[in-house]
Amino acid sequence: MNTPPPMTLRPVRWQAKAMRLHRALAWVAGVVLVLWCASGLIHTYLSLFGPQQQVFQAPQRPLQLQGMKPIADTLRQAQIDEVSMVRIVVGEDENLLQVTQDAGQARRYFRLNDGLELKNHDHVQALFLARHFMGLPEAPVREVRKISDFTDEYPAVNRLLPVYRVAFERDDDLVVFIYTETSVVAGVNNRLKHQLQTVFRQVHSGAWLGAISETVRVMLLGLLMTALLATALAGLGLLIGVRRKTPAPGVKHWHRGAAYLLSLPLLLLVISGLLHLLQNAGSKPASNLRLSASMKIDQMDFALHSQWSQITENLNVQGLSLVRSLDSPEWMYRLSVAKPQDKTPTSPEDIRKARFDGKSSLGEPIYLLARTGEVWPQGDRELALQLGERFTGVSREAIVSVEQVTRFGPEYDFRNKRVPVWRLNYGAPVNASVFVDTATGVLADISPDADKAERWSFSYLHKWNFLSVWGRQVHNGVVSGIVLAILLMFGCVGLRMAWLARGKAHRLSGSQAQ
Repeated sequence: MNTPPPMTLRPVRWQAKAMRLHRALAWVAGVVLVLWCASGLIHTYLSLFGPQQQVFQAPQRPLQLQGMKPIADTLRQAQIDEVSMVRIVVGEDENLLQVTQDAGQARRYFRLNDGLELKNHDHVQALFLARHFMGLPEAPVREVRKISDFTDEYPAVNRLLPVYRVAFERDDDLVVFIYTETSVVAGVNNRLKHQLQTVFRQVHSGAWLGAISETVRVMLLGLLMTALLATALAGLGLLIGVRRKTPAPGVKHWHRGAAYLLSLPLLLLVISGLLHLLQNAGSKPASNLRLSASMKIDQMDFALHSQWSQITENLNVQGLSLVRSLDSPEWMYRLSVAKPQDKTPTSPEDIRKARFDGKSSLGEPIYLLARTGEVWPQGDRELALQLGERFTGVSREAIVSVEQVTRFGPEYDFRNKRVPVWRLNYGAPVNASVFVDTATGVLADISPDADKAERWSFSYLHKWNFLSVWGRQVHNGVVSGIVLAILLMFGCVGLRMAWLARGKAHRLSGSQAQ
């Protein structure tokens, strides 16, 4: 009987292939990792230490309307018969009537007592707000200019248009962007932040490639991220599939040890970044914000000013605006009523946190019919549903759920600069979440269902916003620490290993040639 030959162990082919792939892409992956991690740290640095507003709360003044000229008379005097938005705002010296006729035009302002128009006052209002929010009441200003399009200095991530660019006469070239419709800071910039943001856009987002072609940018960045992903997956395979009996020598030991802790964070960052790139490929910068269509001013016979004291007794009224429902041909006065709130933030860290959280201080508003003064009982939720029908053109039967949003979150974040709003979750044919502001009848934002998975991915897997529950400092500190570790242990150490392997290969080839 013949004895079979002894069995021999064959090398595991996938491990060898993974090693060759990992080494072949090491240079590309290492350089890309160093550049992207270093530029990514700019974002966390600016979030922690970048310039920001010094006063959190918008200017306030008691809303006393006794003796006010009727709004309808003021508008007729100015020969305004159609408006998109009318509200009372706090001006530098007095409360003013703010009128918006068209989204792209400058807003117009009128004195309350006599209806006199303050000509070209929108830029004056922007300057007043900029000085207030920056705590610079008498600071000299270089320029106040209206911005109607997104720019490198004011990118589309800020979302609000049009805004006013207020440039202060300072050594740091401080610039504040003001959105006068809601009296908020849309952005703050200075020379250092502008320089760092330019580096971030050029390196992290490949903006310089977009100047050549958006297709080229997406293809090249996608190729680089795919190479980085392949390198990371091959390295993870080696980490799991290759068991060493003794510790690896030199920097290899540190590289392998770091992989146990940093492989998952690296994969999350790369995969979510790649999804973000592909999801937004070819999309042009645009704002989802839309005003209601202009409507005629009529049927406003109720003398609100004559009964203001009785109407607002025991109420802290913070604002007044004109809105119009779909089921009524007449306008309504909307009174924004404040609710008891926590202490106003004053420290830089508290202001930064409050700005990102965006908790609203307003309670349930009151609606009065402008023709009769009677209370409109349907209330805020009903008006939100009607606004949804107005902006989508779809019946409310398509709405799956309705909720009020009183603070910013992943799908409706701080860049919208507007709370509270109502969120209307639509099924077919809209298939989106629609956010409407009942105070001014505005479509604040829209989040298509097709984009929600990517938005969640980018918010939680790329920006790690789940850490925000422990505060912005903890969030940015943890993210910065992990990104820095990835840069050093995978980028720098990985490149050093590739350099040493290259030198060893040259020495071997030289000895073989001899």
